Amino acid sequence: MSTSAPDSPEIKPTWAATFRVYLEPSTLRMLTLGFSAGLPLLLVLGTLSFWLREAGIDRTTIGYLSWVGLAYGFKWVWAPLVDRMPLPLLTRLLGRRRSWLLLAQLAIVAGLCGMAFNDPRVALQPMVWCALAVAFGSATQDIALDAFRIESADTQRQAALAAAYQTGYRMAMIWAGAGVLWIAARAEVAQAANYQAAAWQTAYLVMAASMSVGVVTVLFSREPMAHTMPLAKNATEWLQGALIDPFADFLRRYQWQAGLLLALIATYRISDIVMGIMANPFYVDMGYTKDEVAAVTKIYGVIMTLVGAFVGGVLSLRVGVMRVLMLGAILSAASNLLFAWLGTRGHDVTALIFVISADNLSSGIASAAFIAYLSSLTNVAYSATQYAIFSSMMTLLPKFLAGYSGRYVDAFGYANFFTTTALLGLPVLLLVWLGSRVKTRQEAL
Repeated sequence: MSTSAPDSPEIKPTWAATFRVYLEPSTLRMLTLGFSAGLPLLLVLGTLSFWLREAGIDRTTIGYLSWVGLAYGFKWVWAPLVDRMPLPLLTRLLGRRRSWLLLAQLAIVAGLCGMAFNDPRVALQPMVWCALAVAFGSATQDIALDAFRIESADTQRQAALAAAYQTGYRMAMIWAGAGVLWIAARAEVAQAANYQAAAWQTAYLVMAASMSVGVVTVLFSREPMAHTMPLAKNATEWLQGALIDPFADFLRRYQWQAGLLLALIATYRISDIVMGIMANPFYVDMGYTKDEVAAVTKIYGVIMTLVGAFVGGVLSLRVGVMRVLMLGAILSAASNLLFAWLGTRGHDVTALIFVISADNLSSGIASAAFIAYLSSLTNVAYSATQYAIFSSMMTLLPKFLAGYSGRYVDAFGYANFFTTTALLGLPVLLLVWLGSRVKTRQEAL
């Protein structure tokens, strides 16, 4: 196995050709499908934590409830089904990838409507079950969408597709974060109680309707040219081809280096994910209103997210994915320290603007490069299963640790918490450097 760096000199595209990729239909589709993928995440994690904290739910419980997000960490379990199993009627009408996308999107809509009609202050358990349904549907959508993206273009265009996907994803996260807060604030009745469940109900119903962006895109898209897979003769042969072979293929291609690559995948986003669970409770406890958080995130967060995703995609094409991965890792850890600084400022909207802008910029750069990197590790013969394994590993450890974030804040305070999450990113720098010495490629050897 060669260990030469993946960013070896080669003929680079012109700047005009680089930018023209972003206008291709496959890239534009990834923009809207990325929006559909990014919408549910905050609605069961970040934004939900704002709702729960305002409803009087304690931070420790909010931290534990973030384990709903572990559905994303175990999606590799049912990824082989999404990769190969046809759905009655839908697959015949839409194709394998689009049928699973549509089914997952409808599950998300149903779960969001269920969350809208439940008040966590009255009964928390029904809210948790509906959130689990959204998370499961969202994870399933991710599996099908990752395969759809990888199969929609050649290796050279994967960075552009990843950047477009990430742009749409981040725009949806802004809408699911700032948009929900803005709608809930507008729906509140003047001079009523500070917490109004009806306002949150309105906001979550609007989010359910927003999933129509992805549904329409799926209905009007073409099914990508998928890798042809022979039909299994029995359950054993199906299990071998759907689950065992994808694992074996990755180990065969990277051998002893597979452990290094998996360690990098498992820890790359640890700083962001662990910190993110307590961000909204932090805003509530610091006295920021829904309007303030929504306005800052909607304006400055959107701008810096778009800039970050675009810069990450362009730099990946020009200087190589691994260099941008290193930059993203450094910026992600450093931005967490800014939250510790923000905690010393009191109710300072200007400082909030600066911190959210820096955090979104760094996250956009890191995510665009990381998606392209994960895509480069997959074999198109097992694109859905292998990418699901990688993206699941990316969130499994961080989301497990994030479940204890509320207890940590209660014990040591926000400043120590944010500083600790920044320190969690230091080992990632070493892993990125070591990973840069491993040659990756799309096709199997």
